Amino acid sequence: MSEQTAQRAKLKKYLRRFAVSLTAVVLLSAVLIGTVHAAPGLSIDFVADDTTGSSLGILDVMLLFVVLSLIPSIMMLMTSFTRIVIVLSFMRNALGTQQSPPNQVLVGLAFFLTLFIMQPVLAQIKTEAYEPYKEGIYTATEALDVAQVPLKRFMLKQTTPKSLNLFINLSETEIPQVESDADLEKLTEISLFVIVPAFVTSELERAFLMGFLLYLPFLIIDIVVSSVLMSMGMVMLPPATISLPFKILLFVLIDGWSLLLGTLAQGFA
Repeated sequence: MSEQTAQRAKLKKYLRRFAVSLTAVVLLSAVLIGTVHAAPGLSIDFVADDTTGSSLGILDVMLLFVVLSLIPSIMMLMTSFTRIVIVLSFMRNALGTQQSPPNQVLVGLAFFLTLFIMQPVLAQIKTEAYEPYKEGIYTATEALDVAQVPLKRFMLKQTTPKSLNLFINLSETEIPQVESDADLEKLTEISLFVIVPAFVTSELERAFLMGFLLYLPFLIIDIVVSSVLMSMGMVMLPPATISLPFKILLFVLIDGWSLLLGTLAQGFA
C-alpha cells in the first residue's frame, strides 16, 4: 500500500507539472493573440517573403515551439548526457554517500560536461545549418535535414553494431551498402527513429559496464572491512559505517573526480 501511495503521489506531481506547463503555453498564446488584436496599428506578417526570406512564417513559429518542447528529450537521448548522469549516479552509490553529492549537483555537472563534449557538434550545426537558414539559403525543412547529419555522425560513432542491427531489423529498414570506411557516411541516411533508440541502448550498456567497473574497488574495501570486523568479533557494527571513510579517502587520494570526468570526456572523442 505504501508503494502504491508513493506512485500515486509521484503521478499527481507529474500531472501538476504538466498542467502548469500547459497553462503557461495557453496563456502565452492568448497574450500573443490578444496583443495582435488589441493593437489596431500593429500588424504581423505571417506570410514568408520569397525575396528576402526574412519574414517569420506561421509554420516557423509552430516549429520553434515544437523544438523548444523537445529540447529536454533531445538533451537526454541524443547527446552524451545519459551516459554521464548514469555513471555519476553509479559513482555516488559505489561510494555509499547517500545523497552527497545531491541530484542537482550531479545533473548540473552532467549538463555542463555534455555541453563541453557536444561543442564541436553544435558548432558544426551552427555553421552548416543555422547560419545558411538565417541568411535565407535554406528553408526550415532543409536546415533541419542538414542539422541532423552532425548529430547522426556523433550518435553512430557511439552506437554498437549489435544495437544498430537490432533496431534496423525491427524497423525493416534497408541498410545502405557499406564497402569501406569511406562509405560509412551512408549510414547517416538511416532515419533518426532508428538511430536514436540504438544510440540510447548502446549508451545504457556502456554506462552500466562503467558502473560495474567503478563498484569493484569499493566492493573490495567493503569485503576487507567486513572480514576484519568479523575476525574481531564486532558483528553488530555495520561494515558500511567503517568502510565509508576509507572509500572517500581512496577516492580523494587518486583524484577520482578528475579521472572519472576525464575518462567520460575522452570516451566520446
